[in-house]
Amino acid sequence: AIQRKQFADGELYVRLEDSVRGCNVFLVQPTCTPANDTLLELMLMLDACRRADAAQITAVLPYYGYARADRLIDPDKKRREALTSKLVANMLSEAGADRVIIVDIHSPQSCGFFDIPVDHVYASPVLVKYLKAKKLDDVTVVAPDVGGVARARAVAKALDDAPLAIIDKRREAHNVAKVFNLVGDVQGRTAVLVDDMIDTGGTICEGARVLREKGARQVFALCTHPVFSGPAVERLSSGVFEEVITTNTIPLRQDKQFPQLKVLSVAPLIGETVWRVHEQSMMR
Repeated sequence: AIQRKQFADGELYVRLEDSVRGCNVFLVQPTCTPANDTLLELMLMLDACRRADAAQITAVLPYYGYARADRLIDPDKKRREALTSKLVANMLSEAGADRVIIVDIHSPQSCGFFDIPVDHVYASPVLVKYLKAKKLDDVTVVAPDVGGVARARAVAKALDDAPLAIIDKRREAHNVAKVFNLVGDVQGRTAVLVDDMIDTGGTICEGARVLREKGARQVFALCTHPVFSGPAVERLSSGVFEEVITTNTIPLRQDKQFPQLKVLSVAPLIGETVWRVHEQSMMR
């Protein structure tokens, strides 16, 4: 067990209640809202385990926050930004992590930012299994932008090589996107919008409206991480989607839930990965 408390000025305090000397420790902590507190708390737990002489410490991050800041130069604005994804990777390893397990990081190539072993777990098997059980007809998988094509293509292949469509999007600022065009045909079909996360819901809801205008019979949203910031719940529950399918990589408060929401568990995927790391056996 881990004791956690917060001082009056906001400082976090962490203490291990049991000995972990010589143990293989797995710390499960999604760095979600409040992102700064959860990240710092994870680093404090890593440091506590390292100082308590754990044999190996694995940070298990169902949701890896700060992963979106993964490049030095914004190609549209030509401005230099902090490479936060790399910085957080360095901080975790310096705090004491010997390896990490991450579920659907925003950009898979960001795993290369770590100088320690990384096990990247994909949640798509859980999401695809649920979709197949629904036995939807005439499915077209839709990528909400060009950057999400590889993710959408993998889902389309798992859905018996379903057709693929792409939304041409221009991002004018963080959390602000404008749809310009749709590449592909969704007329009279069931459209499944696939993304790694839904933050404010602006991008995916705008995409859903375009798909409706182009004649889609049904529209489903599929994502791994339900960040659901600001107006997300209002937008997602407005009727543009038949169902919003996500996972429990981020715990959702009651006020973040709505009738169209379906939350699937990734616990079996993470559990199997933890077991294979512990047993030092090959990943599937």
